[in-house]
Amino acid sequence: MEFYQQAGVMAIGSRLRRLNERMTDQAKQICSLYHTDFHPKWFPVFYMLGQEGNKCVTDIAKEIGHSHASVSKTLKEMEKAGYVTVQQEEGDGRKSQFVLSEKGKVANRTMQEQCEDVTAIIKNMLDESSYNLWKAIEEWEFMLDQKELVSRVVEEKKAREGRLVEIVDYQPKYHHDFRNLNVEWITRLFTMEASDYKALDHPKEHILSKGGYILMALYDGEPVGTCALIKMDDHSYELAKMAVTERVRGKGIGYLLGKAIIDKAKGLGAKRLYLGSNTVLKPAISLYHKLGFKKIKGEPSPYARANVHMELWLK
Repeated sequence: MEFYQQAGVMAIGSRLRRLNERMTDQAKQICSLYHTDFHPKWFPVFYMLGQEGNKCVTDIAKEIGHSHASVSKTLKEMEKAGYVTVQQEEGDGRKSQFVLSEKGKVANRTMQEQCEDVTAIIKNMLDESSYNLWKAIEEWEFMLDQKELVSRVVEEKKAREGRLVEIVDYQPKYHHDFRNLNVEWITRLFTMEASDYKALDHPKEHILSKGGYILMALYDGEPVGTCALIKMDDHSYELAKMAVTERVRGKGIGYLLGKAIIDKAKGLGAKRLYLGSNTVLKPAISLYHKLGFKKIKGEPSPYARANVHMELWLK
């Protein structure tokens, strides 16, 4: 038990497996008390056949919440032990149904007494305990139905990593990073164009001095992303030069950059944001949709690669 005290609630899965193994071992001993060679893990399948008669693998799996493969394996074991027999469904020789054999029917009658005794003991234990395990399991199953554990962990991971992200204003010391972050993704998929060189080699002249803005994303102090606003007219800006290095993808940095640059545009009095992208950049386009951008008909763009055009009207 020392391990569980040290590991804490993170080890809940391991502790439940340990409890399951302990309960299964006890269940085997209980079965022997009632003079059966019945394996406890067969119980859900056996119970359904005892209550409802003929059933196919798919129906059983659906009703007890087990996989098709698991139920199929259990039925084969039960058939080998003589508890079930196989019947072909009438009118469809390809579909097998399972029914309790004579041995299974005898075991089912014997098990009524066993179930009555075990149920009484389990109820007593639940009443004696400070926490009702049965209700707690039911509640946890409900919570996992609402959102699986892995989804919750993904969200927590992003939130923790997000706390390591800092969005800062561009400074000349970030010029090298601003350029390289964009060159990295452009050259991986496309060819650098004249407009790229102008903006990336001379951001002060072609972005900042014309009323634009640049933000940098730092992850644990390291520049890993960037995004710019290029002024188009008094009320419109182009969202451009958005890049996040591949090694930190999946941490929500692009979304944080996008939200920050939109807030900056609002602060500059912008009413509309425009961007040009490409259909091969599916994650980027998905991000733009998440930020509220809508697809529009093409506008003139200095980039040959821009075959998708989007805009966001700011309130």
